[in-house]
Parts: sequence; C-alpha cells; structure tokens
Amino acid sequence: MSQYEQTAMNDGAGDVRGIDDVLRRLGVEPGSEEARRLTRRVALGALGGLTALLLAGCNKSGVAGGAMPNPVWPHPGEGPAPARPVITGPVTRPSEGISIPSGVIPRSQWTRSGVARPNEINPMNGVRRITVHHDGISGSVGTSEAAARSRLESVRQSHVGSRGWADIGYHYVIDPAGRVWEGRSVRFQGAHVKDNNENNVGVMVMGNFDEQRPTPQAMAALDRFVAGSARQYGVPVNRILTHQEINPTACPGRNLQAYMVKTRGRSGAMGSAIA
Repeated sequence: MSQYEQTAMNDGAGDVRGIDDVLRRLGVEPGSEEARRLTRRVALGALGGLTALLLAGCNKSGVAGGAMPNPVWPHPGEGPAPARPVITGPVTRPSEGISIPSGVIPRSQWTRSGVARPNEINPMNGVRRITVHHDGISGSVGTSEAAARSRLESVRQSHVGSRGWADIGYHYVIDPAGRVWEGRSVRFQGAHVKDNNENNVGVMVMGNFDEQRPTPQAMAALDRFVAGSARQYGVPVNRILTHQEINPTACPGRNLQAYMVKTRGRSGAMGSAIA
C-alpha cells in the first residue's frame, strides 16, 4: 500500500494557500525528498494542479485540532467499538475466487482499468468491520447509470492519479438511485480510513451530506447492503461505523451521520435486520 493510501482525506481545496500547506496536510514534510518528488509531479501537471490533491475523498473536519465527539447512539450500550480496537474472534475471509454480492453492479460495467499499482495493494485478511462514507463532492450526481459511471471513474482517477493510490479507495459505492456498484475488490484492503483499512469494508454513498440529504433510494440500499454484508461476514452492529467515528473527519457528513445513528438502533432498518 502506498504512503498516500494511509493519508487521511482533506478539506476542499479552496483554503489551500501554497504547496507547503498541501504537503503538510498530506503528511509530507516540506523540503523532504518525498516533497520534492510530489512538487515535481505538480509542476509537470501529473496531479492536475494543487486542487487535485484534495479532490474526491472523505473530507477532514475544518476545525483545527481536537478529537471528534463520540457519536450519540439511540440506546445505551450500542456505541461503536473503540477507534483502534484490538479485535479478537472469528474472521470471515473472502475466498480467492470471490463473487460479488447479488444485485451489485460489477466493476467491469464502469471501468476497464484494473489495479493501477499491484505491488502497493495488501490483502484484506478477513472482514471484521464495515465503514460508511460519502464522497464529499458537491453538486448533483444525477440518477442515471451513465452519471453514476462517470462519477465513479472520476473518483477512481483522482485516487489513482492525484493521490497515487493503487486503486479506487472504496469497496462498494451506492448512487442516488440506490444502485450498488463494485469498487476495489473486497479481497484487498481499501484506502478509506487512515491506519484502519485492514479487515474493514468501505462503503461510500455518492454525495456531500453536509450540504445534501441522501435520497430515500440510497438510504434503503445502504440499509439492505450493509445489513446483508454484516450477516455474510458476521459483523455485529457495533462494528458498523462511520468514518468520523474512527478518525477526525466530517465524513460522512452530518445528514448521513444522523441517519446512521438512527438506522443502527434496535428499531432502525439496519439494526433490526442484523439482530
């Protein structure tokens, strides 16, 4: 896994005031060899300018410093596991010949590109957690398959080209019409939660849910798909997390976060389907 696959997602590019600021936000020390290499890539246009460093990914909180508050769960004792738990117990391991879940649109339907950097991708080593994200991209997605394919490819290109990752960071993506798309193969660790990608399936819902509300179709698909995945892998509801419950970030946006708090409860659609 490349260095940038372990870098947390950053805020929108509008407040970037220079390359040193961008480098620090990516965890690269200005003046280092890595900084010079990255700067050369920017100068050559390989990253599409400074703003491309910060596109198509879950966004860091705009508040400097300080830990995120714990999420408010609807019932006592239903809170998530600690941010970096030492998890024991059985692990469900995807087989080498894994098939995608029923109803999921295969990767081949939106891209012909495989893993861009095969030597920089690690095996999943089993599934113990599921993490929900938004893509943090403002603007309407559209409900057509063509619009979803275009958005997926834009995210993949940003992750591979701008961030230097091995592939798109998420394992599954849900569009506003409620379709579920295959992203990175679940046989491999994703690149969606810094320092917490092993054993962790990443599910992204298209949209910026600090600004928008997820569609009813997207929420219903999220409930069905995550609950089904939890049953398949034996993941309890308290290991179904959102990005901000693991790392300090705005992802998945306040509107989707509020929905996740509700749906994981005993009377929620997701929680009751897993219990």
